[in-house]
Amino acid sequence: MLDWYETDGSPAKQEENALMTGSRPNPCRIMIREIFIVRHPVSVCVPVNHKVTLSVRAEGTGILNYQWFTDDEKEVCDGTQTDLTVTARKTQLYVCRVNDHFCNCVFSDWVKVKVLDIDKSGLPVHWQGEPHIAVNPKPQTVRQGTKLTLRCLAFGIPTPYYQWYRNGQPLLDMTGDTLQIDRATAEHGGSYLCSISNVLEERWTEPVDVDIVQTDQLPPAAPTATDKVALLIGNLNYSNHPGLMAPIMDVHELANLLQQLGFRVVSLLDLTREEMLAAIEKFIQLLDRGVYGLFYYAGHGYECAGRNYLVAIDAPQPYQPENCVCVQRVMHSMQQRRTALSVILLDTCRKWYNQDCIPSAITPLKPSGNTVYGYATCEDAEAFEVQDGGKSTGIFTKYLNKHILQCEKVTHVLEKVSEDLGRDPLVTGRQAVEIKHTLKEPRSLADPVRTTGHTKELHLRDACWRQANELPRKKRLTFHCGVEVEVSFSALFSNVLVAFASVKTKGPKTQDCTVTLSSKPVNIYFLPNFTLFYYYIYFS
Repeated sequence: MLDWYETDGSPAKQEENALMTGSRPNPCRIMIREIFIVRHPVSVCVPVNHKVTLSVRAEGTGILNYQWFTDDEKEVCDGTQTDLTVTARKTQLYVCRVNDHFCNCVFSDWVKVKVLDIDKSGLPVHWQGEPHIAVNPKPQTVRQGTKLTLRCLAFGIPTPYYQWYRNGQPLLDMTGDTLQIDRATAEHGGSYLCSISNVLEERWTEPVDVDIVQTDQLPPAAPTATDKVALLIGNLNYSNHPGLMAPIMDVHELANLLQQLGFRVVSLLDLTREEMLAAIEKFIQLLDRGVYGLFYYAGHGYECAGRNYLVAIDAPQPYQPENCVCVQRVMHSMQQRRTALSVILLDTCRKWYNQDCIPSAITPLKPSGNTVYGYATCEDAEAFEVQDGGKSTGIFTKYLNKHILQCEKVTHVLEKVSEDLGRDPLVTGRQAVEIKHTLKEPRSLADPVRTTGHTKELHLRDACWRQANELPRKKRLTFHCGVEVEVSFSALFSNVLVAFASVKTKGPKTQDCTVTLSSKPVNIYFLPNFTLFYYYIYFS
């Protein structure tokens, strides 16, 4: 559309000028063009916190002004240029208004900045916007008559276009990131893949198989646990034997990793035989049908007649089986609780010792299966600890912690640990992992917890758990001199408390005041899983 603009003013003003001067001027007219957007912004799909530039280009008469808006009709701060750069934190719609000085304006197309809060680790450092597949579809086995859903996600600038294929043929109505068929039939089975493209490039997902089966043909459901419980013991400060350094960090790190997998974790340091037996008994009580139980030990140990023994910190020199804890008895007790998975991991030596002693008697159980032993070393061999980056660690636990979070069958995880340890030059020919198991199902430490039908037992475990992990409350102590000190506690391990003390009020006559916590407690009170220390506090 073209308009005329009279530069000499309105017609009335021009007539007035003509009467005064006796001449009639020729008005200068400017042709005003309609604003035309020659390039609209484009939608994009990016990871969280990715910087995105939206661009618009327009033509018109004179200087053009720009203002960007979001979908909630708010003006974008500093969004007055042709290019708008934003840090994408959430999915948002944007539009740009373009206007001239002649009261004309137009709007660009609405565009979406779609944000995917998913793994972006494989995104190239200098990514230019070509499609990058972040989520591939997964193989499916679907019961006939039920819903079939396949999903793939990709980053792209512009937003990628999706086209699904079955058995090499395009599915014309399937052009989104999710393919969904409400009632799958036999004809919906086959090999699926998706083409993902934009103006820069085209990428393809890996093909996946979809099987449509009758109800009685379905494979068994993926394994689940009704709960997960772990007991970790690290012995390092022995009364009559050489001390160790690695258990303190190994237990601490493994406890954190197991908590990420959904385990309730009890971690204990430096236990006597009596304390080890008491802790194991409490641990066994928390197990039940369907529960995953894991027992880990780091410290001195030995093997005798096929039995493995864990050495308590108060064991005499020399020690006998009755001074130690028999591992096979622990597994026997775990199986009696009808656990769905029983795992014992031992970062300890297996040197043959006390071969003349009578081995511990254990009544065999029915072969219920799903038991796993992970030994740091093989029979009649030692397990080593090393300095690794300024900290001490058991070599077995070092590689165990590296792989334990993986969603794989527990024996496969241990096989990876074995392979890594086998490649470690520090222990080549001196230490080799041994794995024994009776797994009947592909169970993983990362399996989800399903409590349906087991809520009563869960509530009992919850009550025991809260009692065992209850910390002492914060205390404020007032002394005769008027000084007030606040003492609080934090659990480093289940039987190790860290005490923090700070001076809150000095009092009217105290000039200088410092707090010192003694290394040895005055009084010790044994709680279910905690040793609570009361400390001397000194003032100066």
